[in-house]
Amino acid sequence: MNKDEKVQPEEMVKNETKKEEKGKKNKSNKEIERLKNENLALNEKILRISADAQNMKKRLEEEISRLQKYEGLELAKELLPTIDNFERAILLDDTNLNDELSKFLSGFKMIYANLVNLLNQKEIKEIECLGKEFDPTVMDAVLTSKEEGIPKNQVIEVLQKGYMYKDKLLRPAMVKVSE
Repeated sequence: MNKDEKVQPEEMVKNETKKEEKGKKNKSNKEIERLKNENLALNEKILRISADAQNMKKRLEEEISRLQKYEGLELAKELLPTIDNFERAILLDDTNLNDELSKFLSGFKMIYANLVNLLNQKEIKEIECLGKEFDPTVMDAVLTSKEEGIPKNQVIEVLQKGYMYKDKLLRPAMVKVSE
């Protein structure tokens, strides 16, 4: 503007109004940008929390499934010595027993058969060892012996039966192995 030109008051008001509007637009644009960034951050946070919740739910379901799969493990471990005792009592059948003891022994055999059936129903299986090659993952070699005609590392005798519970080792078999 020249000195000679005078600015009219109306124009001054218009110019100031435009400046104020420009300032307001800049402020509102900044505010909009800030709100957009905040919104993005909150959306990312929601997604992370949702993913964490889904992962936690999945882990919990897997843990519950695992616990249900092996729910009878401790009871089965506690039953095994009883099974062993029944087997020892049944071995007495070879000796000459009087009639009364034979009746007790036949009762023991029935209880033993029921226990073995129950274990089989619950997927508790005896580990077959006798005559097989020694497997350190399911057997403990307690004794070794040189035997003629028997290949090296073959199970000669089972000293204590081993058991599997589903796909898990419940108790290793204690065996005598050929050298």
